[in-house]
Amino acid sequence: MTTFVLATHNAGKLAELRRILGDRLGPHELVGYDGPAPVEDGDTFEANALIKARAAAAFTGLPALADDSGIAVDALGGAPGIFSARYSQLAGGEKSDAANNAHLLASLEGVSDRTARFVCVAALADGGFEHLERGEWPGRVLTAPVGENGHGYDPVFAGEGEQRSSAQMTMAEKNAVSHRARAFGQLVEFLRRRYG
Repeated sequence: MTTFVLATHNAGKLAELRRILGDRLGPHELVGYDGPAPVEDGDTFEANALIKARAAAAFTGLPALADDSGIAVDALGGAPGIFSARYSQLAGGEKSDAANNAHLLASLEGVSDRTARFVCVAALADGGFEHLERGEWPGRVLTAPVGENGHGYDPVFAGEGEQRSSAQMTMAEKNAVSHRARAFGQLVEFLRRRYG
């Protein structure tokens, strides 16, 4: 059995990943991380995911999993992208989900092309070995927030073929199709091949 550490201080993300991965981890265990948070100064989702995984692996001595994720809007040239969590703050606003959603909607006011995608890159760092998987959930940005579930940009995003926002989906529905489910679903298949 291998114990993997998930490089996040977010207990909700750990719980979400345990639900997504379920029995697919087999005999392996996923534990939380209580070490220092590294500076995420990469310029891609891939770079930031590896920064977090490397830091957790170095601190704990365990193979570490991490992810970096956000929303990329076509009409905004892929923004907010890696700056999704701080999108409003970078424009002089506060750092909160509600402020980020309001800033995104304001940025798209009058724009007809609202295609977007949630992106998640999942990383493994184990000593000198590293591996990445990328998951994308295509869809569109709505004109107003709707729904009470989820977090981040869920209230203003509807997946491809969906009339509901991702904040109106149940956790089980979202975990079956989300960018994080896709990235970590691919990563767990790799882990099973590598670690048994």
